[in-house]
Amino acid sequence: LQECILSGIMSVNGKKVLHMDRNSYYGGESASITPLEDLYKRFNLPGAPPESMGRGRDWNVDLIPKFLMANGQLVKMLLYTEVTRYLDFKVIEGSFVYKGGKIYKVPSTEAEALASSLMGLFEKRRFRKFLVYVASFDENDPRTFEGVDPKKTTMRDVYKKFDLGQDVIDFTGHALALYRTDDYLDQPCQETINRIKLYSESLARYGKSPYLYPLYGLGELPQGFARLSAIYGGTYMLNKPIEEIVIENGKVVGVKSEGEVARCKQLICDPSYVSDRVTKVGQVIRVICILSHPIKNTNDANSCQIIIPQNQVNRKSDIYVCMISSAHNVAAQGKYIAIASTTVETADPEKEIKPALDLLEPIEQKFVSISDLFAPTDPGTESQIFISRTYDATTHFETTCDDIKDIYKRMMGSEFDFEEMKRKKNDIYGEEEQQ
Repeated sequence: LQECILSGIMSVNGKKVLHMDRNSYYGGESASITPLEDLYKRFNLPGAPPESMGRGRDWNVDLIPKFLMANGQLVKMLLYTEVTRYLDFKVIEGSFVYKGGKIYKVPSTEAEALASSLMGLFEKRRFRKFLVYVASFDENDPRTFEGVDPKKTTMRDVYKKFDLGQDVIDFTGHALALYRTDDYLDQPCQETINRIKLYSESLARYGKSPYLYPLYGLGELPQGFARLSAIYGGTYMLNKPIEEIVIENGKVVGVKSEGEVARCKQLICDPSYVSDRVTKVGQVIRVICILSHPIKNTNDANSCQIIIPQNQVNRKSDIYVCMISSAHNVAAQGKYIAIASTTVETADPEKEIKPALDLLEPIEQKFVSISDLFAPTDPGTESQIFISRTYDATTHFETTCDDIKDIYKRMMGSEFDFEEMKRKKNDIYGEEEQQ
């Protein structure tokens, strides 16, 4: 997906783009697998899917589960590039948080906070005050700070200021600000406050939850950006084996495939193409579960997210569950796909993810994958090879977009700017006629 988005953006910027993929489908790791038979093959399950699973081609199963924040960076990228024309989205019906073995709806509006059974009465008032403070916080207007220094005061101190208890801190940090660990508590509070604002603003757009999901699965996203690239003259080749990345004097000059070399000035690729320029930074376990029922205690939602904060299960990182269903054209009628994921911390990852799987019982079929996480060791300044990071365990695309902006900055030497992207498109290709 990072490569597809960057190929789209670079094409809009007037660059000549050749995009090669050794797979026979778009999106690499962020593909959606269809038909269901292919998923069984991919995970080496014996035999064919049972009749009860319906038609194989009704399934589009994401390998990497993520949702889009309605007001987040990926939605902005989709809107600015007008890739939204090729996609239809649905709002995810609910966001839940795990506490003491049960799941509760995440309160994200004042009204919900007051009605929530997550907190006692006085706690609710304090939390409400905190939400009001965050909503009116403006980093450019010191009058809204109330004695907090956004660049110095830690988030721990802000929680103290509002006298919030541990449970509330847990769900605020992990279900609203969407941190995976508690390291953020001792960082300056500006980032956390902005994250909570993003959550609230995303929620304000559609009401049920702050998350969106594309019909027919996430595999539609890379295809949309590949199309954008093609409209602006980019070329895409699937099923194209990569034999060698050709380097002269420490700088990339081309890519060899099937005996021919395609010459280039810059190269963007994922870690699997350049194992000598990346380092392993961890592992993620993901379990894809097929269910014949909605998840218990979610009001029979046809889609939802559940976050299990690490403190609740004595871990360092959170566990996530994303659930979608036939309502999103990704599963056969009456079927649900729930994907649990977390950062691996021990030698027994399946045991680590058990609290999530317990919420999903009974599970009809599960597919377990454990993937290594890689980060580039080469910034690309000399070699002009720009390497994306592997997808982390988070259930939204904010970290992926940060990676895209980071690669853009290293390639172009300037910050990624949405407005400028819009202007460039108009400069190079003129205002498009109104449809």
